[in-house]
Amino acid sequence: MPHFCDAIIVCCIDFRFQNYIRNWTDENLKNKTFDSVGLAGSTKDLETVMKQVDVSVKLHHIKEVYLIHHEECGAYGKESTPIKHSKDLKRAKETINSKYPDLSVYLFYLYLDGKFEKVG
Repeated sequence: MPHFCDAIIVCCIDFRFQNYIRNWTDENLKNKTFDSVGLAGSTKDLETVMKQVDVSVKLHHIKEVYLIHHEECGAYGKESTPIKHSKDLKRAKETINSKYPDLSVYLFYLYLDGKFEKVG
């Protein structure tokens, strides 16, 4: 019997941001179901992210992808700049949409104070 869910969320494992992410999903994805993936650096390891998106598409028939990077990411080290995160988020979106053109992909950058900023 197939299982359906609306989306997948990919974010970093950093504990400092988990409450912000949970509050954001409670507010912005209130009536949606979603798979949740936590990886150090979020989409930094794009190959692993794609494997998770593949599973979510295959098993849960998702329609949306939410990719979240954050300020001061230890997995990025000195490369953790808004410009680098924006570049990597956009690369991830392009990679996902090249394989799954019907998926809606949303990109966000999360600040230490909990503010989410759309990346586009």
